[in-house]
Amino acid sequence: MLERFRALIGAVLGPIVRLLIRLGVSPDVVTVLGTAGVVVGALVCFPQGWLWQGVVVVTLFVFSDMIDGLMAKTTGTASAWGAFLDSTSDRLGDAAVFGGVLLFFVQQRDSILWAGVALAGLVFGQWTSYVKARAESLGFTCTGGLAARADRLVIILLGTLLAGLGVPYVLEIAVVVLAMTSMITVFQRIEQVRRQAKGVGVRAA
Repeated sequence: MLERFRALIGAVLGPIVRLLIRLGVSPDVVTVLGTAGVVVGALVCFPQGWLWQGVVVVTLFVFSDMIDGLMAKTTGTASAWGAFLDSTSDRLGDAAVFGGVLLFFVQQRDSILWAGVALAGLVFGQWTSYVKARAESLGFTCTGGLAARADRLVIILLGTLLAGLGVPYVLEIAVVVLAMTSMITVFQRIEQVRRQAKGVGVRAA
């Protein structure tokens, strides 16, 4: 749903992209540092109960996910390696965000139930990404669905921010919504691939 705003966000980030290029910063460096910032921000702040502070840190570094791609396109250095590094780094960043929320429920709320729901959101989110990657590696188109990666990040970060500002039950609602929408997205994408594969006879381990 939020993919339609990528052009607008790209225009806003344009000055930062041009500055980094002038400074000679590599897109790969932006990818690695951005991912490291997300991981540290989520796994340090969230388990300690520093929710809104963690969201601020994570959000600042999440934008690197767009900055590195814009830098590569602007300089004409986009490559398969860059796409691979960006995609694999995204998985680590997502796991850190959901892992941080999971640890928050364990350490600050002493709730295995809600930690389990957060884990479900993480598992289905990672599964969604794997389904897309595997389908495309076999030559299928696998896009869309109820909740893409950007949608999932906005939901979890907004829920965490509001919880940090004192809004009751909002984080619990967010992880339930994420678990459900991610599960639906998985099956939407599997069905999309199944329709394409029907009659093709493609089957791999």
